[in-house]
Parts: sequence; structure tokens; C-alpha cells
Amino acid sequence: MLSLCHFFHADILQRKPFTPHLTTFTAKKRKRKKKYIMELQKLTNGHHQDFQHLEEGCFQSSSFEGKTSFGMSVFNLSNAIMGSGILGLSYAMANTGIILFLVLLTSIAVLSLYSVHLLLRSAGVVGIRAYEQLGKRAFGHPGKILAAVVITISNLISKLPLFCIFFEWFLNGNYLIIIVSVFIILPLALMRRLGYLGYTSGFSLTCMVFFLISVIYKKFNIPCPFDGFTNHTAENISIDGECEAKYFTINQQTAYTVPILAFAFVCHPEVLPIYTELRNPTKRRMQAIANVSILGMFVMYLLTAIFGYLTFYLNTEAELLHTYSKVDPLDRLILCVRLAVLVAVTLTVPVVLFPIRRALLQLLFPDKPFHWLRHISIALCLLFIANLLVIFVPNIRDIFGIIGATSAPSLIFILPGLFYIRIVSTEPMKSRPKIQAACFTALGFIFMSMSLTFITLDWVYGENRSGGGH
Repeated sequence: MLSLCHFFHADILQRKPFTPHLTTFTAKKRKRKKKYIMELQKLTNGHHQDFQHLEEGCFQSSSFEGKTSFGMSVFNLSNAIMGSGILGLSYAMANTGIILFLVLLTSIAVLSLYSVHLLLRSAGVVGIRAYEQLGKRAFGHPGKILAAVVITISNLISKLPLFCIFFEWFLNGNYLIIIVSVFIILPLALMRRLGYLGYTSGFSLTCMVFFLISVIYKKFNIPCPFDGFTNHTAENISIDGECEAKYFTINQQTAYTVPILAFAFVCHPEVLPIYTELRNPTKRRMQAIANVSILGMFVMYLLTAIFGYLTFYLNTEAELLHTYSKVDPLDRLILCVRLAVLVAVTLTVPVVLFPIRRALLQLLFPDKPFHWLRHISIALCLLFIANLLVIFVPNIRDIFGIIGATSAPSLIFILPGLFYIRIVSTEPMKSRPKIQAACFTALGFIFMSMSLTFITLDWVYGENRSGGGH
């Protein structure tokens, strides 16, 4: 029965010709599904419960009736990638130089695409489009628990409250955070399908494009050198080279920018849910969505970093908008940009909530059908916990650092590599794809060790050098 399910899923994904007399792919899908339902009924000897369970494994997990378009899927995945860490990329360039920054950013974008490829390859082999179920297939029930816990902790502890902290940075009000969470985020988080958020994700990206246009515009309207900066010190700034771009820079803070850039394209918990709801889903189509999304974010990240850095050079601070405010605190354009960034970050939260809720449902209610009460209750609990963390937990950014340093490398590097090694059994361990996946997994452990080391150094020396994150 498992092989029949796998054959059906592979047939749908690869669009293999099944009946040459049918002229449309939709007609082929209907006929193939009908045929395999009849075969499944025969194999289960009429036992309805066995057939229903197997049918759900074949068709529900592959989201046979996905309705989300290519464009909406690109919006959602791009929104999942985009984070408030974009405000720290100019600072990262100031501590690496233009050429080194470009090399690092390009390398990480390519690695992220490879990671998505590993996920989709593993999902295509077994016909499963859930991160947690891939963990179960690779390592049994402990693997499922591990994947669900990593996704929940990563998005809930290290991503979701970043919205709240970001809100506090700009408006400094706990009550306002609660109001926005209840009246804006919660209704969007109650959407049953991730595809419905494509419109809000598109608007969020529009706000960030406005931010990018403003950064480019300000480059040609803020002279350098300029008044308003009085924090020059003999140790770290040379007045003669204050407005000179550096192509390669190595200093004490250069190493701290590597983890920031490494996590700039984190979107892996959202890849499989988006794949599940995609119209006419194929591995190639989903890979194209990832390619477009990551390429778009790569261009936005690069332009923001370059024009922000070429505006302030050595005066670039860890948070770019704060640097603009030091030039003119009442600049109307920058005030509008602040509002646009707040809106963009707010509209990212429902997309981040979706894989958390899905992971919890897989972990706590794996065999239960959809129910609105569970759906709403989990969303309420997640927002409640996130707000409590921000309002009452001291030094929460240190907690974010530890969680992000362990869960993010697991989602990007370690788990996709391990899934591929364990699930794709058609390739020997000494084959080049398996060796590449093993090296990719090892790279994840290296990034994890680096991040934990830098955070420990920050604690020891009492200085935060990271300058932001995804």
C-alpha cells in the first residue's frame, strides 16, 4: 500500500503520461486519482478505516487540491524571508567591505537554494510535504518531535517576538503591541490556508520596496561629511577616510556579521506548507518559486546594504533608520519609512505563525481532522506567549540569540541535509549528492558553533556587536 501511495504521488508530481487520450492535466489527475482510489479499496479489502487512513496519507498530505497561484506563493515565501534584519545589513557591509559582503551574501543565497532543493527532493521521494513528517520518515517518532520542536521554538522564540521588540524600538508601548496583535495579527493568523495571506504578503513587500527606494533617494540628498555626528573617536574612525568606501574590511566585528548574513534567507519552515497549497504542484515549480523569492530578496538586501553604507560610510550604525534620525529626527520621509517598516514586519507575523501551528497540530493532534476550535486556540496561545515574553522576560534578546543560534542552523543546514541522507535511499552514501549533503550538514554545525561562540563573547565582554539579525 505504501508503494502504491508513493507511485501515485510520484506520478502526479512528475506529470508522467498516464492516459494519452486525455488532453488536459486536470483530467489526468482526476482519472489517476479515481483509479488509485479503486486500487486502494481493493488492497484494504473493503475496510473503510484502513482505506481512509491510506487515502489521507496519499492525497491529503500532498494537498491534491491546492489553489494558490505561483505569484501568491512567491509573495508568501518572500515575506517569510524578509525580516527586520535588513536594517542591519549596511552595518554588516561597513564591517566587511563591499566585495567581501557581496561574496558572503551570494554564497549564503546559493546555500539557501541548495537547502530548499534538499527539502523538496526528500519530500518528492516519499510523497510527504510536511517538515515534521519528513522527520518521522527519517528518524521515526523522535525525528518528528525534533522537527516540530525546532520549528516551534525557532519561529515562536526567535522570530515572532522580534516583531514586538521592533515595535518597542519605534513606539515604546506595550499596550500598542497588544492592540496590534489582537486587531491586526490575530484575524490574519486565523486564516485556514497560507495562500490567503498572499495579498497581505504582497503589501508587506511593497512597504519594504518603499523603504529601499527611500534609502536610495537619501543617498543623493545627504552629503558626506555632514553635521549631526559627534561620536567620532580616535580608535575607530579616521576623519580623513570618513567618506571613503572600503572594499575589504577585517576587524573585530567582521566575524559577528557572518551569522547575521547566514540567517538572512531563513524561510525553510514555510517552504513545505507553501508547496502543499500550490496549484498544480511539482518540485520544479516549487523550486522556481524559491529561486524567484530568494533572488528578489538578494537584490533587495544588496541594494539596501550598498546605498545605506554609501550614505553614512564609517558612521553607519547597527540600525539603519536610527542613523537617519541622527541626521534629522523630524525628517518626514524617514517617519513614513518607519511606519512602512512597522506595517511590513506586522504583516510578516501571520506567515510565521502558520508553520508553528502546523507543527503543533502534527505533534499534539496528528490524527485529528481540522477543527476551528483548535485552530483558533493555538493562534491565541501563540500570540499570548509572544507578548508575555516581550513584556515580562528580562534580557529577552539574549534568549533570542541562543535560540536563533541553535534552531536556525538546524532548519537551514542540519535537518535538510540529514533528511536527504536518510530518505533518499536510491543513492549510495559515497555518491556525490550524499557527500554534498553531508558537508552541508557539517557546515550547519560550524555555523551553530560560531554563533554560540560570538554570543558567549558578547556576554563575557558585555558588548553587543551583532548589529541585528533576521
